[in-house]
Amino acid sequence: MPPPLLVTFAAGPTGPWQIDRLATVVGDPWPHAARLAMLEGQQPPTPDAAWLLRGSTSNPRYTNRAELDRLGAVQQGLGRPQARCAALIPIRKTEAWWALAQDERRAILEETSRHIAIGLEYLPAVARRLHHSRELGEPFDFLTWFEYAPEDAAAFEELVARLRATAEWGFVDREVDLRLSR
Repeated sequence: MPPPLLVTFAAGPTGPWQIDRLATVVGDPWPHAARLAMLEGQQPPTPDAAWLLRGSTSNPRYTNRAELDRLGAVQQGLGRPQARCAALIPIRKTEAWWALAQDERRAILEETSRHIAIGLEYLPAVARRLHHSRELGEPFDFLTWFEYAPEDAAAFEELVARLRATAEWGFVDREVDLRLSR
């Protein structure tokens, strides 16, 4: 497991990713911007950034050994040349979610909602990386970054729709959906 990596998503007039769509799914709206940069480590954002979201990679928190092994066997890395589409989906869960014990959250996440199992169906076409933000005092708990090839866009839309239809999403009180291209 690599060490935690601080990642800053900086939106503004510059960045390698064009923001094609920014939609508020649940909760307060999020400001629009033209482009997005994903800055890893201590890279400073440009001073003209319209907004910043920070998160950190971390150890897997809700996966068991068999799931980790399956994910590791099929997950592709980020930055693949054919992955010219991306999505950034910031999510905040309710206080009721955080009041649950970890095993109770795991039961909702996987045993009821099948979050990991559903995600596995879309690998390796859709690469993803989860960033934890709650501990950093950010406005969202999780920042999920996805990359995929244009021909996998329909599969990605299906993945997102299936996850949003689960019991787990009943605990989401803020969600923004950004779709990007390069």
